[in-house]
Amino acid sequence: MTAGIGRAAAVALIGVAGRRIEVEAHLTSQLPAFNIIGLPDTSLGEARERVRAAAANAGCPLPARRITVNLTPAAIPKRGSGFDLAIAMAVLAGADVAPRVSERVVYIGELGLDGRVRPVVGVIPMLLAAREAGADRVVVPVGNLLEARVVGGVDVHGVDSLRAAAIDAGALLPTVDVDPVLPVPVLDEARPTAELADVIGNPIGVRAVTAAAVGGHHALLLGPPGAGKTMLAERLPGLLPDLDDEAALEVASVRSVAGHGSASWTTRPPWEAPHHSASAIALIGGGSGLIRPGAVSRATRGVLFLDEAPEFPRTVLDALRQPLESGRITVHRAAGAVEFPARCQVLLAANPCPCGNAGDGRQPCECSPATVRRYLGRISGPLLDRMDIRVRVPRVTTGSIRAGEGATPTTAETRRLVEDARARMTERLRGSPWSRNAEVAGSWLRTDGRAERGATEPLDTALDLGTLTMRGWDRTMRLAWTLADLQGAERPTRAHVLEALALRSAL
Repeated sequence: MTAGIGRAAAVALIGVAGRRIEVEAHLTSQLPAFNIIGLPDTSLGEARERVRAAAANAGCPLPARRITVNLTPAAIPKRGSGFDLAIAMAVLAGADVAPRVSERVVYIGELGLDGRVRPVVGVIPMLLAAREAGADRVVVPVGNLLEARVVGGVDVHGVDSLRAAAIDAGALLPTVDVDPVLPVPVLDEARPTAELADVIGNPIGVRAVTAAAVGGHHALLLGPPGAGKTMLAERLPGLLPDLDDEAALEVASVRSVAGHGSASWTTRPPWEAPHHSASAIALIGGGSGLIRPGAVSRATRGVLFLDEAPEFPRTVLDALRQPLESGRITVHRAAGAVEFPARCQVLLAANPCPCGNAGDGRQPCECSPATVRRYLGRISGPLLDRMDIRVRVPRVTTGSIRAGEGATPTTAETRRLVEDARARMTERLRGSPWSRNAEVAGSWLRTDGRAERGATEPLDTALDLGTLTMRGWDRTMRLAWTLADLQGAERPTRAHVLEALALRSAL
């Protein structure tokens, strides 16, 4: 290594993707100074003071020389305090204090003024980037060690202080006890599985959420207050199968960036249910400084539930239109663009009007026809067209309760039914770029995925009359395939197509 030059490595996060960054430190005999170059943001520029104070309190003070730290590639934006440890180790390497530091060792962590190493968010995608870049070793804060062990195939070492990291890199310093760093609050709590058998008198709603669970379809539940829309929605996650390793790692990456810490890893599909006062940034992601994922990304591979959907601002709901089609969301800010995954099922619940009684037949509606149209018009036509399932959930009566007693299957029974149907679906789609019926292309539906002869006649008629769009035709056929999988049929029949149309007819 060139005299006066030290090199280490760090990782810059761009959304949920990491990029390896080389950290170079050059020490010269000019007037003492400390400069950081390479497109750092404000918090990263403040690392000068954190590193200097941490090194002094760790027993390895920085030399009184001119220190220039370069973060390369310079064109990549670098944000946050997670570069502190890498900068400090590169400087110590340039001062010949830590001889075993190299650019093949990645350092992640924020430094406290007392020399302790504090945990940072986004460790999982950082480790994935380090592994992809062929790093020999990754040094992380002990507070992130449990989270870091999720990623295999990379040597991970935890440190609690800059002194410990320097000793690990060959510095001749005495070992001292360090006060533990307070753990990062966990933002997640385990959700108990809601029991489907608690739903009685709503067979159409149960059928809708079961079909949604099998095919990954978006759904709208429309009905009066107290009909059980939220109750049905909360039972959907319990019907979904566990995530495979690839999906779980994608979910863990998003949750790690969102700050879930040691709770990032889960094999259960996530659930997000933002309040209707949520802004577009809260829903799709953004923020100043480090761009964080929104609810649609945190729900990837799971369910995004929007209760009282017409109460959301229309601009907020319409922000979902693009990610529902592409499965990804790109957040553009002045500092750059960041892409997050958004492969989630969207479940909307809505009253038919402000008073909730429109179309009930038993309770008088106090709203004028114009008010009803204006209320439901807050959910735009293009967004409704993306809802594969649109069912009206009726008000429960004593008659429907008596008829439905014991008729609703349990969550465990329905989940086995869903898993069996998904197994048939997976076998049929093996070798294709799709994994669920809701994802298949329209071209496949009209070639290899054709229904039985004459089965699509109702769809063709609706398309010619203009009551169904081409997107609606495709989505109805995807739902018909799901119903066929539930029944174990080889191809959708006319009965499956008619039922799919019925499950799409609430509006």
